Amino acid sequence: MLRVAIVGCGKIADQHADHLAALPNCELVGVCDREELMAVQLRERFGVRAHYIDLEHMLKDARPDVVHITTPPQTHHSIALQCLQAGCHVYVEKPFTVNHRDAEELIAFADGRRLKVTVGQYAQCSHVARRMRALIQSGYLGGPPIHIESYYCYDLGDPAYAKALLGDPHHWVRGLPGGLLQNTISHGIGKIAEFLGSDRPTVITTGFTSQALRSVGEHRIIDELRTIIHDGSMTAYFTFSSQMRPTLHHLRVFGPKNAICIDENQQTLIKLRGARYKSYLEKFIPPYSIAKQYMGNLAHNTKLFLRNDFQEGHGMRELISAFHASILSGGPAPISSREILLTSRIMDEIFSQLSSGQSSSSEVPLLQPVVQSCEPAGFEVENKEA
Repeated sequence: MLRVAIVGCGKIADQHADHLAALPNCELVGVCDREELMAVQLRERFGVRAHYIDLEHMLKDARPDVVHITTPPQTHHSIALQCLQAGCHVYVEKPFTVNHRDAEELIAFADGRRLKVTVGQYAQCSHVARRMRALIQSGYLGGPPIHIESYYCYDLGDPAYAKALLGDPHHWVRGLPGGLLQNTISHGIGKIAEFLGSDRPTVITTGFTSQALRSVGEHRIIDELRTIIHDGSMTAYFTFSSQMRPTLHHLRVFGPKNAICIDENQQTLIKLRGARYKSYLEKFIPPYSIAKQYMGNLAHNTKLFLRNDFQEGHGMRELISAFHASILSGGPAPISSREILLTSRIMDEIFSQLSSGQSSSSEVPLLQPVVQSCEPAGFEVENKEA
């Protein structure tokens, strides 16, 4: 039985507490927030044994084996380090840290103490993501991926969030080195990092503030991003947008023989045959095959729904469950240290290029692309699981 605690009692902490309550191998022994009312409310909603307003006190009194960190990203490094020093395994909400250096320090410290860490990129544990991974491992692509396209859109049309972010010049998201992008793109970048063969990919990026935001007087938030990543044998495109419709959460993986496309929103997987059919058959068989696959996805999703295995946030539940299982069994963490480090490294490079390429025009703050190898001096990533 694992003793688990949560630090940070905001909105997403409820999801963690809900999933933890459903797991048979853990007990939620404490929740902590500097705003005591937040901690009290979370404790009462989920019947937690105790609440705290001081992290050190919670670590000593509740003695958790695992701590889930659901605070703003600027605090992730210091809180995670304190928990690791107390001998706790840590689950850190995305983004893991605000820069690569902090991520490297945490992972090195955890490895030295034989403690496990993971990051809340839960889309990588969704039903459809696990189906895709199994298909790739079976050899369906015909070899390693050659090209990946990752789309991660974010709807700023949500009145509550948009009003809070756009209307508050001191909103914590604005204080991140990468702003809105840093709080969101790790989901899409992490899906690419899983397949990269090199620890030092080349990154080319451009970003800008959309016309929709500029029309309401917002010129600082970058909400459109286009990035190319190349590792020597594989390329990847990453697209982030607040304006594209539909709001895609897609991943497309192309191999030397076939390709796979998944849609996280719809939880659908489509296999694309690489070889063409002769003559007019190409106009009929592929459309039929794709239509049949969509019907198969419908049937699959219906079965999951009927057996109560299709809840919102399923990926988070699977990630938490897999992380706790890795602690109990001593097996690899569900998201490896290498993937965490690669994701943070690529994000650092994106934000560095955006910062150095900022246009001097206040009307059109377009960021020009820069080509640079993502290679910090003297850093090596060991290709192993956390």
